Amino acid sequence: MTDGTRRHSVATEAYLIKDANERAEAEARNGLLQFDLACKMIVDAIEKGSAWKLRLSMFLALHREALQGISNYAGSFRPAAVEIQGSKHKPVAAYQVPELIEDLCEYINNNWESKTAIHLASYVMWRLNWIHPFSDGNGRTSRMVSYLVLCVKEGLLLPGRNTIPDQIVDNRGPYFEALEAADAAIENGELDLSKMEDLIESMLAVQLASVMESASGKHYL
Repeated sequence: MTDGTRRHSVATEAYLIKDANERAEAEARNGLLQFDLACKMIVDAIEKGSAWKLRLSMFLALHREALQGISNYAGSFRPAAVEIQGSKHKPVAAYQVPELIEDLCEYINNNWESKTAIHLASYVMWRLNWIHPFSDGNGRTSRMVSYLVLCVKEGLLLPGRNTIPDQIVDNRGPYFEALEAADAAIENGELDLSKMEDLIESMLAVQLASVMESASGKHYL
């Protein structure tokens, strides 16, 4: 049994900031910049309407924002193998990454009209982590692209202070468990995102409830 509370990448990373505390501060600053970029992407996508498509370049741009000034690989796919400590899943070889990210985009774009926003966001969240395309920052990037897809599919920049990405950071355990469940299902040849879908649905409810609580002064969840 893996310990989902400690799931993280183990790779040969080229950090530009050696001090752990300074790196944590830089990651926090970059996290705000990454969220701002995601919001700009959402607004642009909504303005484009049906012409919008999920593209590989969006993954790289959001990753670059998260790792800028921290890693030499900011905005680039990993050049070598990576392991996920705390997980049984073994990510694909580095040479397979670009094609699999393109396949991910194709799944989202081809199923845009037929699948729900929760399903599409769940697929991105799981599949990007399954591919694990980066030496570091996979979780941060998957959460932002997933949120991007959720908002664009719904046609609005979702309101609420306690956003889904923030909720995951505050309590990673259920998120890791949902990833592990989807990993186990795909090992048996099944695409089962039910745990991730339930998780995102519940977190979306919390995010939207925060708007009602702010407006009314009442507690909803």
